[in-house]
Amino acid sequence: MRREAVRAAAEAFVRLHHHENPAAGPPEPRLAEVAEEISRTGTYRHTPEELEFGAKVAWRNSVRCIGRLYWRSLTVRDRRDVNTAEEIAEEAVRHLQQSTNGGRIRPYVTVFAPDAPGRPGPRIHNAQLVRYAGYSRPDGSVLGDPVSVELTALAQGLGWPGGPGTPFDVLPLVVEGCGEKPRWFELPDSAVLQVPLTHPEFDWFVQLGLRWYAVPAVSDMRLEIGGVGYPLAPFNGWYMGTEIGARNLADTARYDLLPQIARLMGLDVSRDRSLWKDRALVELNVAVLHSFERAGVAMSDHHTEARRFLDHVAREERAGRQVGADWSWIVPPLSGAATPVFHRYYDTEQRFPAFLHP
Repeated sequence: MRREAVRAAAEAFVRLHHHENPAAGPPEPRLAEVAEEISRTGTYRHTPEELEFGAKVAWRNSVRCIGRLYWRSLTVRDRRDVNTAEEIAEEAVRHLQQSTNGGRIRPYVTVFAPDAPGRPGPRIHNAQLVRYAGYSRPDGSVLGDPVSVELTALAQGLGWPGGPGTPFDVLPLVVEGCGEKPRWFELPDSAVLQVPLTHPEFDWFVQLGLRWYAVPAVSDMRLEIGGVGYPLAPFNGWYMGTEIGARNLADTARYDLLPQIARLMGLDVSRDRSLWKDRALVELNVAVLHSFERAGVAMSDHHTEARRFLDHVAREERAGRQVGADWSWIVPPLSGAATPVFHRYYDTEQRFPAFLHP
């Protein structure tokens, strides 16, 4: 960003920080410090308090997230002085271990070095810290997760030998340290809690051999705070069941399991009017919620989370703040009209600080 834009964004953020944290005192002394640093270097360094506040507000402003009621509970790990790929991989593992918390998932963000004039910050090429590999086959099909084909090929090109060759091989992290070339790092089992999927009524379900990982730690979004961009700031909450049961395992461009499940249920898959997709989708989501609960791993259902989101909206309105939201992301992909978030419109303006897609 040009210095004028950085200065304007910094001023807006500092004023917001001091407004919402009266104990910080008047903003003018800090504004003077920031302006001088920007004039001298083209950027500025957030204080630990500013970084924590900015990351939490970025979650509060995430227009695609339905689970923002708990934005104040986010734990912020300040790792801005960690620069090498090896150290970054170690911190990513610690992030997963601490946020997993034995299944009682805790919201975490780990913030690494920001971009600066002439010095890009580090990056992780994985969209999430944990993802399953996707192996392209000669016939054009994919073993595993089709969304991971490109990253799987990149990791193998860097020397990763591949996993055991199952639909659920955990990918390594592909990390690019400051000024370094990308390298791959295997995730230890201790960092990746996985949940085998079973169904409370269908005994045949376990034979599908399905599983999913416990912590959805997004690692490809850029954290923007007051004109400073952090290209690597992996963050997580806990899953809402439909993210796995109605998207990851059900989408035709992902695991595409609905036809197989419908046939095992004995449904008529020859015509859409039988609603076989709908019935199979419900049972897949029943299995996901059942399995995570049985394993003692935190997960929310879409009806509960929809009510909580409207509680968040009401709480923010009482605080004098508008809540931005993307309707297509806030409304669950299963039984959307049966949830209260369906029957209203939302302000779509992106406010800052923010987590942004690159």
